[in-house]
Amino acid sequence: MKAAQSEPCNLRSNNWEIMASINFMGGEKGGVGKSVTARVLAQYFIDKGVPFMGFDTDRSHHSFNRFYADYASPVVVDSYEGLDLIVAAFEDNPEQSAIVDLAAQTSAPLAQWIKDASLFEVFADMGVTVNLWHVMDDGRDAVDLLGRLVDTYGPGPNYVVVQNHGRGSNFSLLQNSLALQKAEAVGAQVIELPRLNDAAMRKIDQHNTSFWKAINDRDSEEALGLLERQRVKTWLKNCYEVFDKVFAGAR
Repeated sequence: MKAAQSEPCNLRSNNWEIMASINFMGGEKGGVGKSVTARVLAQYFIDKGVPFMGFDTDRSHHSFNRFYADYASPVVVDSYEGLDLIVAAFEDNPEQSAIVDLAAQTSAPLAQWIKDASLFEVFADMGVTVNLWHVMDDGRDAVDLLGRLVDTYGPGPNYVVVQNHGRGSNFSLLQNSLALQKAEAVGAQVIELPRLNDAAMRKIDQHNTSFWKAINDRDSEEALGLLERQRVKTWLKNCYEVFDKVFAGAR
């Protein structure tokens, strides 16, 4: 990907300082939109001027790395040596943030790695906020996995429960669940990620296009049409408003 594709989209957003954070973009199951959420968060950080590094743990697709190669690099989640690289990067740049796009079925090795190194204490000493993002569709298993996540880590990290409307429309199972009660009891934020038009998202994914390029490219063969570009721009603006609230409350 060309470096120019990772430039700011110049969308308006609240101007306040975001603290250094590590953002584990999880959900455990495949197909819930973890990588899309990671990509939107990456573009949000770029537009906010927040220095960050990205890590892609998906051995099969490397979706995050494909779209934001200027910022992301692959890591092996079932290797301590690979995961340790994430923390080592903070030693050199403690003021930056990180986005870790977790592949499906990585919760067990990740939890063991965090436990063995008392990782939350390490980040607390560094002044780095830990955000555990649980990206969901509207199915029962996504709800059950949220409960398991809270049972695993308990109070301490910030939990962000993402109702991804790109992968579901009726989240009543979550809203009436014990899992949500557990999450809210430890201070979880529950957000709604809006849905982007299917045709626009499909074109973006087919051409490995960053959201910056999707909005600004008018001349290449992969360029979106005028109204498609406007839909992406409006969608990003709405996502950014949601993220503003997340980081205002993640302290």
